[in-house]
Parts: sequence; structure tokens; C-alpha cells
Amino acid sequence: MTDDISFEKAFERLDTILQTMNDAKVSLDDSLKLFEEANFLIKTCNEKLVNAEQKIEKLMKDRNNQLEIENNKPKTENFTYSKDKILED
Repeated sequence: MTDDISFEKAFERLDTILQTMNDAKVSLDDSLKLFEEANFLIKTCNEKLVNAEQKIEKLMKDRNNQLEIENNKPKTENFTYSKDKILED
């Protein structure tokens, strides 16, 4: 496995490992190998989520370079998508 695996692929592989360990008769050695792989994938997914969260926080900073906090969380706004609005801009 490499560090450049996508979050989605890593998560998909984790699901496969879980199914294999739950459904199949897996030897102890194979179980340990699968567990090690799963541990690596969990760390990889966590790192990718933390990086994504940091990028989102950076994008949410206001013009004074301050993150707006509301209820101990970054302030968010509802996203509304309108083709008409995009065409007007």
C-alpha cells in the first residue's frame, strides 16, 4: 500500500477487509496481515480527513484572516445552488 491511495479507495479496502474477516475462515497469519493493512488504512484515512478539515478551515477564514467560530465550531453557511444565480454573475 502507498500513502497516495485515495480516501475512497482506502475506505473501500477497509470495508473489504472487514467483510473478509467477518465472513471467511481466515487463518491467524492472514488475520494479522489484514489487521496490519487495516491499521495503515485507518491512519491514512484519518490523515486525509484531518488535512481536508484544515483546508476547509483555511477557506472559511474571513478577510481579517480569522476563523469565525460559532458554538465552538467553525461557522458555516447553508449552500444553495442555483443555475440562474451563476448565469447572472
